[in-house]
Amino acid sequence: MKRTLAVTLTAMVAAGSLSAFGTAAVPAPQGAAQPAAGAPQRGQQPPGPRGGGGRARGPIVPPLAFEDRTGFDSMFDGKSLTPGAQAREAARVAAAAKRAEEEKAAAARGEPAPTGRGRGGFGGGPQPSLFQDWDGDPKFWRAENGMIVGESTPDKVVGPNSFLIWKGATPGDFELKVEIRMNSTNSGIQYRSKMIPPNEGQPANSPGHAWRLGGYQMDLDFANQYPGQLYEEGARGFLAERGTITYISRDGTKGQIGSLESAETLKALYKPGEWNQFHLIARGNTLIHIVNGHVTAICVDDDVKARSLAGLIGFQIHSGPPMKLEIRNVAIKLL
Repeated sequence: MKRTLAVTLTAMVAAGSLSAFGTAAVPAPQGAAQPAAGAPQRGQQPPGPRGGGGRARGPIVPPLAFEDRTGFDSMFDGKSLTPGAQAREAARVAAAAKRAEEEKAAAARGEPAPTGRGRGGFGGGPQPSLFQDWDGDPKFWRAENGMIVGESTPDKVVGPNSFLIWKGATPGDFELKVEIRMNSTNSGIQYRSKMIPPNEGQPANSPGHAWRLGGYQMDLDFANQYPGQLYEEGARGFLAERGTITYISRDGTKGQIGSLESAETLKALYKPGEWNQFHLIARGNTLIHIVNGHVTAICVDDDVKARSLAGLIGFQIHSGPPMKLEIRNVAIKLL
């Protein structure tokens, strides 16, 4: 298992897709020879001759800028949470009006009403894309000033946790980049998730709602306890805390197999109440979370019964006190 993890991560670094991973301590493959006493440790460059600098051995992959969106597609047009659905409805209205005019003209000529044209509601043309469409409780979610905004108030209370769900796809392997600012409580980026029935786990007097998700979550909160860790909503709970590399075996046993930067260092890099950058990478059974350019958690999930290899993406607005969540520059690379 450790050998598989090391090989996988090494390949990803070589491909340039894990450039921020430079701070992680990855276990050596089993059977690999250890450096001789006094020799440079794995990952270190050998010292150069006295009085001069030594040359680096092998290629060095430079970090990729968070702003680099090469290969990414926007998940939000900056104006509406449902641009595709709105275009679809406009096309239906236009097609219906055209059909009514044709029927009226045919009746005036004493001819039968035309059939077979525009029955799909789009006049035979291409259907509007839903790639940038989202589905969430309109009581909490809106588009404003080029951002996605989720907000609860004393008069608009969340319960249970509610999600804004992306309708573009149910991706398996992907990368996601987004900037988020929040002013209170707790939130998260849900991925490879599934819908939870409205009433599941709810008391009899609570009807629940239609926007519930369960699955992997890139956690974040205003109190700066959880940002960047891996949590599984509605299931196995904490899977990788901030600053750790974890492995979940086929029987569901969890264990830590490595460390990243310290939890204290990563905590100091997060900026409560300000814009923070989140970069999420999902490759097969390996999940990688990056916050403000630093890897915060990695999990290799071999639990074949509980893991998910594809599913829905969403943003969480948490139950409890009022909160406001602002989201901008959200983009995805489907692999």
